[in-house]
Amino acid sequence: MVKRIAIGSDHGGFKLKAFLKKYLSQKGYIVTDFGTYKGESCDYPPIGYKVAKKVSNGEFKRGILICKTGIGMAIIANKLRNVRSGVCNTVTQARTSRLHNDTNVLSLAAKYTNPAKARRIVNVWLTTEALGGRHKKRVNQIKKLEKK
Repeated sequence: MVKRIAIGSDHGGFKLKAFLKKYLSQKGYIVTDFGTYKGESCDYPPIGYKVAKKVSNGEFKRGILICKTGIGMAIIANKLRNVRSGVCNTVTQARTSRLHNDTNVLSLAAKYTNPAKARRIVNVWLTTEALGGRHKKRVNQIKKLEKK
């Protein structure tokens, strides 16, 4: 079971990140915050990169990134080898992203995800294991393409 989580947000996701940090800590997770540390306007790429890099190099098995739409953070995260990130706005998307794609970075949209919904999405995402089988074959194809 994953117990350490890297987390980061830009200003648009700052409040939701603060909520999730507290919630996850109460559930026994060790959460390391890679920024932003205040709600003032900032650029998301450096923060998304820091979290994705920690997952890419194996220091963390999972990461959570938050911006207004989740899209920018997912784009940045997916630039790094060994990172599979998807924007999940529903519990079903979170479950499927783990089952089929073995995502290791969750990108959340603060604009469309209130704290209660985010809590449900994160819970499912953290507790769902990848299916393997034909899905593992496809994830392995992704890994092979990353090496080119």
